[in-house]
Amino acid sequence: MNERESFNAKMPTACFLLFFAHGLVFSSWASRIPIIKNALSINEAELGTLLLLMPIGQLSTMVLAGKLISIYGSSGIIKRCFMLYPFFLLLIGLSPSYWTLGVVLFFFGVSGNMCNIAINTQAIEIESITKRSLLSSYHGAWCFAGLTGAVVGLLMINLHVGTFYHFVTIFMLVGILWFYSKRNLTNIIHKAEPQTRSIFKFVNPTLVGLGIIGFLSMAIEGAMFDWSGVYFQTIVKAPENLVILGYTSFILMMTLGRFIGNRIIEKYGKKIVLQCCGVLMSGGLFLSVFFPELWICIIAFMIIGLGSSLSVPSVYSTVGKVSTVAPSIALSFVSSISFLGFLMGPPLIGYIAESFDLRYSYGLFACFGILLAVMAGQMKVFRKS
Repeated sequence: MNERESFNAKMPTACFLLFFAHGLVFSSWASRIPIIKNALSINEAELGTLLLLMPIGQLSTMVLAGKLISIYGSSGIIKRCFMLYPFFLLLIGLSPSYWTLGVVLFFFGVSGNMCNIAINTQAIEIESITKRSLLSSYHGAWCFAGLTGAVVGLLMINLHVGTFYHFVTIFMLVGILWFYSKRNLTNIIHKAEPQTRSIFKFVNPTLVGLGIIGFLSMAIEGAMFDWSGVYFQTIVKAPENLVILGYTSFILMMTLGRFIGNRIIEKYGKKIVLQCCGVLMSGGLFLSVFFPELWICIIAFMIIGLGSSLSVPSVYSTVGKVSTVAPSIALSFVSSISFLGFLMGPPLIGYIAESFDLRYSYGLFACFGILLAVMAGQMKVFRKS
């Protein structure tokens, strides 16, 4: 199929809505974690074990997702599998015990990763057709959905709406977005030769480098998502009603940066953008470490959010230009390594903080930003963009 013939004007909007729907499902689950924890009488250690089942599920589908998308196309997987993600969200709301919740969370991770790779592949395909940088705004939609999901969750909790009925509402909303979007997708299928060897036989140093850059960036993101409130509480000593400002300042700038990022990437190129992202993340973290004052840390967290906004979209967009394997398989490999940073970063922060101090944790993660900037400057794939 000719790419130009497969394009229609509704495709960018449809993809945008799918990113929003995916982020809404994830944030809705996150907003209910404390309620579910208390309802099932789960302690912190048990909760930590449960939360590990999601990344295990995600990693278990790293190879499968890429191969299925290369066979059926990203649109085929979105049409067939996307609603499994909110379906397992419903099952989370119905889980009566620790063990059943564990099984459901595993498949929640499986379906979430499948959908994540499919919509990112779809976004890369739309970029290749339109010759425009769009991935940043799509990831901005995911961030905006995170804010929306948190607000909706807070509203539902204050209205004393049960977890299951909250998730039913999200399921119906996501269903509407999916029904509209699935009719307006690209139908490109990257036909590849049958692969009898492991995907890892086809991985080259460029993909590994992209995965490491994604890992470093998402480790910082994970640290900010899970520990910004604690940092403001224990290190900044912010008043209780102002503790939320740490997370809010970070996520607002991250969302804003992603919505305006397409033009920045197109103007300056991915290499310069990634180097600036690394410097901003590192500088913001060091600023919060050396000057743990309320207003300085608010500004520091805004800087970190701005730096985090364009790094992963730039990496994912570059994956589409690495032609050694099908884009879906390459993206599956890179995104899975990247997301490990998001999942492993917060526990690492906690271990270091327990042994030393939370500022030492943030200081170490500031070095991740420096390493990211150095790697972006050295990789040949970014010199062409």
